[in-house]
Formats: sequence, C-alpha cells, structure tokens
Amino acid sequence: MTEIEYLKKYLPKSDLDSGIRRLNNGEPVQYIVGNVDFFDLNFKVNENVLIPRFETEELVDKLIKYIKKYFNNKSLKILDIGTGSGCIAVTLKSKFSDSFVTATDISSEALEVAKENAKNNNLEVNFINSNLFENIKDRYDIIVSNPPYIAYDEEIMDIVKNNEPNIALFADNNGLYFYQEILKKSSQYLNQNSIIAFEIGEKQGLDILKIAKKNFPNSKIIIEKDLQKRDRFVFIFNIYDII
Repeated sequence: MTEIEYLKKYLPKSDLDSGIRRLNNGEPVQYIVGNVDFFDLNFKVNENVLIPRFETEELVDKLIKYIKKYFNNKSLKILDIGTGSGCIAVTLKSKFSDSFVTATDISSEALEVAKENAKNNNLEVNFINSNLFENIKDRYDIIVSNPPYIAYDEEIMDIVKNNEPNIALFADNNGLYFYQEILKKSSQYLNQNSIIAFEIGEKQGLDILKIAKKNFPNSKIIIEKDLQKRDRFVFIFNIYDII
C-alpha cells in the first residue's frame, strides 16, 4: 500500500487534501493518520512517540513464543523499559491477560500516549515515569526493551530524524548506552527464572553479546535475525532447566 493509498483508507475525505500536503512536507503518514496497527491492536501515535515498526512486532512475536515455551502460560510479572506508545506492553498484556505488566518511560508525554492506548484497547497496564530502573522496586519474570540505539553520528533518514522524538532514537557510546545500563542493573530486578529481550541495531549484536556475557556469564544468550536476515534481537535466558 502506498502512502497516498494509506491516507485515502484512513483519513476522512474532508482531511485528505491537508493530509497530502503534510505528507509532501515530509511528515510520516502514521502521524498524519494518528494511529497504526500493531499485531491485532490499534495504537495512537504522535510526535511524542516512535512509530511502531515491523521489527518490534517480530520482537514481541518471538518473546510471546518463548514465554509460552518456558513459562507454560503462568501468570507473569513483565517490565517494558522505554515503552513509548506502549505497543510492546499493551500487546503482551493482551496475550497474557493474567500477567501483571508494568511499562516505564522517561517521557511523561509518551506515557500519556501509552496510557491512552491501553485504555482504548481495554487493557490494564501499570505505567511508571522512570529513567530506566530509577522508580522500579519490584522483581520481574520478563524484562523487555526497545531502547534508543542509534549513535549520534549515524546517518538516518530525514523523515525519521526530523519528526520522531530524538530522545527515543539516539544513545551515547555508539548507541550501546542503554543496553549497558539495563544489563548492569537488571539482575536485582529479575526473578530467578527470567528472560531479557531486546531489539537492537543491526550492527550491535556482537557488542551487546559481550556486555550480556559480562553481566550474565552463566545464562544462555542468543542473537536472532529479523525477516531481512539482519541481527535484530538479543534474548537472555536465566532459566536454569534450559541452560
């Protein structure tokens, strides 16, 4: 579907001319329409949150399969760090309705969007304004994150850099900062049997693998590829009967 077809499908006819002008001025079509589908749910998006992408759907899909495999659908405690629109947290709550899902973000504006998305999808998620683990007190079975991972000197498309929130895109230390911080501190927020799941930049797999092995030397750690055959996900299994 082209962007014009997307506008025609989702915008009222009265807004179509304005939508096309905004599109021609370099605004993402998802922001113009105001929402995007993710799994079988619909999420509001605006300039305060990243636009959910197919790769993040893949992350959630893989994580759902691992949860079903290793936790046998029991009630879980799940933490989504840097939730943005809430697409990861809300989708996981929809798939594991008995689980307690917490989602954090440093941006209060992003959290307002995420709260609205949970409400619109009739799902209950616990939202916390927090810089990583700053305001987290609990322990979790699952920690999942799609953190900012683009290096400040990395070239990205203008439509992304000029429209989506830079706080959700860029990170220090060649894009590795948030992985380092999460992995350095996460052990004190995990239950004995647990999974950590990340979306990563396609060139970061080996670097994040080293960081993960340093902090979780006895865990099973794997890098998985996306549908384009690019390194895109890291999973850390702290489940002793599978290692």
